[in-house]
Amino acid sequence: MFSHLSKTGTLALRLPKEEREAFLEKYDTSLYESYGAIMKEYVIVSAELLENTEALKPYLGMDYTSR
Repeated sequence: MFSHLSKTGTLALRLPKEEREAFLEKYDTSLYESYGAIMKEYVIVSAELLENTEALKPYLGMDYTSR
């Protein structure tokens, strides 16, 4: 699984470590939390970024296992 859409509408993406760290800093977001557990490989996609499909597109195409 490389993405997750919660019941509340939060989109989370699973990214490689280097990309994840850069994403967290660039978009001022955080790691995804589900049922009280922090999903260390998943980042939260903000509503603003979700609306900017051109900026989001490269992250949707990243293959976690290729890194």
